[in-house]
Amino acid sequence: MSAEENRFDYKAYLKTLSTRPGVYRMLDANEKILYVGKADNLKARVSSYFRRDALPVRIQAMVAQIADIQITITNTTVEALLLESNLIKELKPKYNIYLRDDKSYPYIYVSTDSTFPRLAFDRGKQHGNGRYFGPYPSASAVRETLGLLQKLFQVRQCEDSFFRNRSRPCLQYQIKRCSAPCVGLVSEGSYQQDVEKSLLFLNGKNTEVIDVLAGQMEKASAELNYEAAATYRDQIQYLRKIYDKQYISGEGGDLDIIASVIEDRVACVQVFYVRGGRVLGNKAFFPSVPENAANKDVLHAFISQYYARHEIIAELLVNEPIEDQQMLADILSTRTEINVSISGKVRGERAKWLRLAEANAKAALNTYLSSRQGLLQKFESLKNLLELDTIPERIECFDVSHTRGEATVAACVVFDQQGPVKSDYRRFNIKGVTPGDDYAAMRQALERRYTRLKKGESKMSDVLLIDGGKGQVAEAMSVMEELQIQELAIVGVAKGPERIAGRERLVVPHLNKTLVTAADTPGLHLIQNIRDEAHRFAITGHRARRSKARNRSVLEDIEGLGPKRRQALLQQFGGLQGLKKAGIEDLAGVQGISDKMAQKIYLTLHES
Repeated sequence: MSAEENRFDYKAYLKTLSTRPGVYRMLDANEKILYVGKADNLKARVSSYFRRDALPVRIQAMVAQIADIQITITNTTVEALLLESNLIKELKPKYNIYLRDDKSYPYIYVSTDSTFPRLAFDRGKQHGNGRYFGPYPSASAVRETLGLLQKLFQVRQCEDSFFRNRSRPCLQYQIKRCSAPCVGLVSEGSYQQDVEKSLLFLNGKNTEVIDVLAGQMEKASAELNYEAAATYRDQIQYLRKIYDKQYISGEGGDLDIIASVIEDRVACVQVFYVRGGRVLGNKAFFPSVPENAANKDVLHAFISQYYARHEIIAELLVNEPIEDQQMLADILSTRTEINVSISGKVRGERAKWLRLAEANAKAALNTYLSSRQGLLQKFESLKNLLELDTIPERIECFDVSHTRGEATVAACVVFDQQGPVKSDYRRFNIKGVTPGDDYAAMRQALERRYTRLKKGESKMSDVLLIDGGKGQVAEAMSVMEELQIQELAIVGVAKGPERIAGRERLVVPHLNKTLVTAADTPGLHLIQNIRDEAHRFAITGHRARRSKARNRSVLEDIEGLGPKRRQALLQQFGGLQGLKKAGIEDLAGVQGISDKMAQKIYLTLHES
């Protein structure tokens, strides 16, 4: 069949096309879907593709491949929007902009129907009888907010089963993160007041919370209860800091700020989430885009697909006006009880926030482009390997090192998507446990580390790697339950047969199974790298502690460095501290020290 015979007869097709709303699918000669679109008027919309003079080059290339067009008529444009979103997700057409985001978003759940309500992380279908707040852009944003609420109002966050079976206060009470309603250390009335203040805070009504606290402070002061008055004062001061940090000046209500940038045929959409005037955080999306796609096309596709599955907000700010902007806003309005507006031209504070969102999009895109073939690829692989909802942003790994139980040291190393975060590395000298008891040592280190994190000393991780098998993992899970830390993926890294690298077994409790994956899996390489770094950091700390305990120099651990040359080095540089400040060339200048030995000495002194 010739190309002329195969050409799509669009004129004859358009004569029979309906004017009702619906979805159209453009197919090539091999019946492969080229493009999926929605229309308020199918005939008018499809006809516009064959007005060749006004079409962009990208669309002209697509139209030249059309061999057939299929349609699905819908009752409303809203139904067309939802159907289009589902088909794009399922078919991933070549010329569509496809948002690769099919995960549910996290919320904060408050079990308001309980005598002593709890605050909890929640993701997915909202099935509880209480109240939900969100959505939040990430699990870390939820954890940050829950941490703030614990510091401010001490409302419990434990599971109901844990709460019902307590005979004494848990660690949360000891570190002043819970008022211990489980054992009656707070009255129902006082606890309900704290819950009400938490609800006001979650609704973005910080000023009302401050007013309530101010009234309680004055009352406590008048009753000469100065300790309670001081507590209220501290809460007010803390809230004001949060208010100054998280609120948009002059803004209120709910809005999403959306900015898109494109570079090297890769698009990034940055969304800032504002609820009740408070910025809950931001999130970067990297939709799949066809060649020569424009920002306005990306924004239109993003809004259509994203809000087909997620909560619709009253106001959307975009960094560039988009096609059919008002029609898209009307479609979204019909799906909810609020009147939705989409604004592409704004002034004042809103313009500043749009520029900030655009700057964040550019920064995220630069990071993505520079690392997507390296570390980010490993993080994405790890997400798939562990079946996580999102790519982890922060990973911690623990290892324990000792010599037959002597000088036990546990180490924690931290990695993010940029690599190791050495400023957050920590070592723990283990005390008070049976020598050689790795389980007890691991438990002590985890308790000390995560108690500090609960106090806000550092950020919480998304993935916790444990160098060990099921026993160490069980200890980690017990500690996390005690500290009420949720949404933390715990993974045990157990050595494989004959301790061969690449044959590690991954103990994954949230999947309820042990994984053995291919040695060339990027996610496994990332785990190995982090585990090896934790091992190195632990051994270094152990050796230093052991040397101190034995009152012997670290130089004695260097093979081939005898007493005379050790003495010559210490005399030359005035002791160990001076020796540590010396360079390799300086060390090689000492009589009897070769270049190779100088390098070995330098690496030993600086391996931590």
